[in-house]
Amino acid sequence: MSEPLKVGATIGILGGGQLGRMLSVAASRLGLKTAIYEPGGDCPASHVANYHFQKPYDDHDALRAFAQSVDVVTYEFENIPTEALDVIEKITPIHPNRRALATAQDRLVEKQFLQDQGLRVAPFAPVNDAASMASAIARVGTPSILKTTRLGYDGKGQARLKTPEDTDAALAAMNGAPAVLEGFVEFQREISVIAARNPDGAISCYDPGENVHKDGILSTTTVPAQLTPAQRTDAVLLAAKILNALDYVGVMGVELFVTPQGLIINEIAPRVHNSGHWTQNGCTVDQFEQHIRAIAGWPLGDGTRHSNVTMENLIGDDMAQVSALAKAGHAIHLYGKAEIKAGRKMGHVNKVTGSAG
Repeated sequence: MSEPLKVGATIGILGGGQLGRMLSVAASRLGLKTAIYEPGGDCPASHVANYHFQKPYDDHDALRAFAQSVDVVTYEFENIPTEALDVIEKITPIHPNRRALATAQDRLVEKQFLQDQGLRVAPFAPVNDAASMASAIARVGTPSILKTTRLGYDGKGQARLKTPEDTDAALAAMNGAPAVLEGFVEFQREISVIAARNPDGAISCYDPGENVHKDGILSTTTVPAQLTPAQRTDAVLLAAKILNALDYVGVMGVELFVTPQGLIINEIAPRVHNSGHWTQNGCTVDQFEQHIRAIAGWPLGDGTRHSNVTMENLIGDDMAQVSALAKAGHAIHLYGKAEIKAGRKMGHVNKVTGSAG
């Protein structure tokens, strides 16, 4: 991108979920339009975006029309077919770039990339069949967790191994998909850093948030996290190193384990992230506006935290307590999903617990 986008320009978003919805809201505050490309109808982003291309990802004519109608393209989820990106990139720039997306789409590629940067990850080994599974267990040991290299999220595509006797069941759960065996990390807490980089190389990182998961799904993120000043600095520097290594443009979520031996990277997400939703009520410029600023070639905003916040996801039947949560200091963000399902993220609540000290 040679010149910053002008007010009135259109940002294309691949995916129509809640992240696309909140990106569209942020763009509208900045005087920018959004067009989403999402095969499904009545999706969260379609309620607020200016345009909705409701076409499948293998419709090349529709993809070309979408790319020609926007000034830059971004995405709200990782698992976009490569062929669709090939069509779009010939017409319109994509941010974050294809390398970042390819790295995060495959857990094995991601871990190897992080190791190449001199960063610590959990012990891991590739698994494709019974023979490689035996080698992986010999190398990584148990307890461990077997994950598909692609497409898994919110605890899906995973199988836990308490002992080597769990091998057959874990392999069967993969349904023949390539996988990676990861050793368990004894950690004190999990944190995440939401970091942004613009085309000029400027970087801005939000305070690390402390995450708690239930059944493989993020339940809460709390800021400030229980960290020493040195740990906080190290977490931010690790995130910045990853952004620079990928020549990244946009917002990234970096999940880390805090251990007595230092920080270990769990995974990266090349997009705005669930654990960054607290920024909507804890900062003047939240992660969604920061992402729009970055991909539009604008200066990054000040991500300084002005309030302490606990973000709580509303999952499935949690929607029954929405009215009870509507109290002073609680900001409710609902996604407009028509059907409530078990394990489905329906919204979140940001509970402001005081001013940042």
